[in-house]
Amino acid sequence: MSTSVATKRRTVLDSLGIQHRTGLGPHSAPYRNAVADDVYDELCATLFSGFPRRDQRLKAEQYLRGLLTAQGRKSIRNIAAQIGGAAAEQSLHHFISSSTWDWRPMRAALAGFLEQNSCPQAWVVRSMPIPKAGEHSVGVDRRFDPERGQVFRGQQAFGVWFAAEELSVPVNWRLFLPDPWVKDRTRRDRAEVPEGAGEETLEECAVAAALDTARWQDVTRKPLLLDIRGGAGRAALNRLAGAGVPVVARIGATCRLSVADRALPGFGAGPLPAQQILESLKGLRRPVGWLDTASGTRTSRTSLATVVRVALPAPAGERMRPLLLLGEWDDPRRPPSRLWITDLTGATVGTLLRLTKLSRRVERDFTQVGEGAGLRDFVGRSFRGWHRHITLASAAHAATVLATDWDTAFEPGRTAS
Repeated sequence: MSTSVATKRRTVLDSLGIQHRTGLGPHSAPYRNAVADDVYDELCATLFSGFPRRDQRLKAEQYLRGLLTAQGRKSIRNIAAQIGGAAAEQSLHHFISSSTWDWRPMRAALAGFLEQNSCPQAWVVRSMPIPKAGEHSVGVDRRFDPERGQVFRGQQAFGVWFAAEELSVPVNWRLFLPDPWVKDRTRRDRAEVPEGAGEETLEECAVAAALDTARWQDVTRKPLLLDIRGGAGRAALNRLAGAGVPVVARIGATCRLSVADRALPGFGAGPLPAQQILESLKGLRRPVGWLDTASGTRTSRTSLATVVRVALPAPAGERMRPLLLLGEWDDPRRPPSRLWITDLTGATVGTLLRLTKLSRRVERDFTQVGEGAGLRDFVGRSFRGWHRHITLASAAHAATVLATDWDTAFEPGRTAS
């Protein structure tokens, strides 16, 4: 964050006495102070300078301001109510759903802004289920939601978040299109799905979102945190390696790997379940300290963890890529709680474990900021409308976390004055 914004933010929050969770949110004091205005102005100047017409820039600014101030669901109607009612609603609806502006340069600009102002340590791919009551919103289908453990009707999207210990922001999105939306010409035409959108698995959709981000100019590639427990794994890792994107991937206990260290048990035994490998190496575990910023306070915690050199089984004649298997234990008497593989083979166990904790930061910021910024609130039906809305909602999320000192805002024992 620029020195001016960071200093103003701290000064204003101190003067307001804002230290407690109560009262923080998109409609509360931090969003109506000088710091929030500074961040809003900087974001608008950065993100909307590419619009060729002044009226487009004005509508984008109005929409962003509405996302930050509208009560309840961030529908176009509620946003328009902040700036002019029915006439504004029609104008904003056209701007989001029917206009021709491309959302991709705005996302790249947001990523560049965050690199200058927040120093992201990793990219985190997060799945976002979006429940829907109707059938006509683009991408809607019946699917299983692992967050709730149940089947629901709705959309599925993947966001690429720039994450650091202090904050995280989504910068890129990909909407998963199930087979009925890929193959049904009537549905595609009605939702204005681009010709290039084809069949893909959920894992391929998640990886494609990361690869799209990696193609942006002037964006520094960071380690990518990705969950491949439900997918093929090898294909995802190969695609990302080919693009030069380092990966720290969450895997399941049964993922089969080969021990690559001659000095360790299991070497030469062929592919073994990852959990079995780690259980045989419990004697190598050591305590690793990490900072928990997802619980509402900056709390120092310690986990037991270890790493071992492994390789994914490869087809005959193909060289096995060297990887590290990382295991973390919550209870030393039980199997490892979380397992990851990574091609960051020179990293220490402490560095890797602390990287994985950034996914907790993303979960916290999505729940406490992203939901309120409208990430799941688009009520239109079109493919382009969804992408434009969520791009601006991501900007609203960025404005929120950059204008609010979240880590001190949640310290217990102090209340807003």
